[in-house]
Amino acid sequence: MNIWQADFYKYPLENQQNNEQWQLIICDQKGQIIYQVFCQQKSANSSWLITKLEPIIQQEKPHIIQVFRPQSLNLLTLVANQLGVKVQATRRTPQLKSILKQQVSESYYNFLKIDQPPPQAVPENLWGEKWQFVTFKGGDIIEFFKDRPIPIKDIPELLFPFKLGLASTTEIPGIIIYGSRTSMYLARWLGEIKPVSLNYIPTKINESGGLILEAGLVDRWILATFEDSEMAQAAQRYETQKQSSNGLHFLVVQPDDSGVTYSGFWLLREEEF
Repeated sequence: MNIWQADFYKYPLENQQNNEQWQLIICDQKGQIIYQVFCQQKSANSSWLITKLEPIIQQEKPHIIQVFRPQSLNLLTLVANQLGVKVQATRRTPQLKSILKQQVSESYYNFLKIDQPPPQAVPENLWGEKWQFVTFKGGDIIEFFKDRPIPIKDIPELLFPFKLGLASTTEIPGIIIYGSRTSMYLARWLGEIKPVSLNYIPTKINESGGLILEAGLVDRWILATFEDSEMAQAAQRYETQKQSSNGLHFLVVQPDDSGVTYSGFWLLREEEF
């Protein structure tokens, strides 16, 4: 599948002097730059984008253009739709982010940083009955969940344990939510918001905290809160295990603890610049 990663945004020039420029940059999944061009801010619109994108898309039409920056998404989606190409909003554009990092000096890393809103509460009607921390061996996790009849799941190939250099014996940490009657509603909602990572945020050391779900391009959700030192210690172990698994972790939604029926599964890893 031919997949492009693209960005169209103001470029941080060291001598801007009211001469702000925008950069359109496109690369493939191997990190090879397909196209790169600058324009003045007054020209940064859909008409200009079409004149630049149409010729290269006619030469080799991609199946998907992946976009990580919210400020680029609407304009690139509008233009790509007119040219018959699907746009996917995703934080997982590592090749493009690596190129952008190399292009700008450390003093301009804010160019790569995306502001996020405060975390929101999960709708009350979707709360599960209970949840727990678990682990799964890296050598088994893909085969176990990929072939099961799970209605909603997201198992990106770039997150397969062996692609992250993990041994088959590595313990991958995760969280199971037992949703009971709301299990499928919760799984569908998670499928819509597109989970990226699930992190423990302490509020008081070893006393309390919460689980924050990163989702979509910038969204954050408070998946659970607790005020219990034992649970906080378990959450800290979960974060420590994530360091040992190169950030890889997972989220499972199932109706109960029978292990027979699953509603949703997501393989997760935090995306940072």
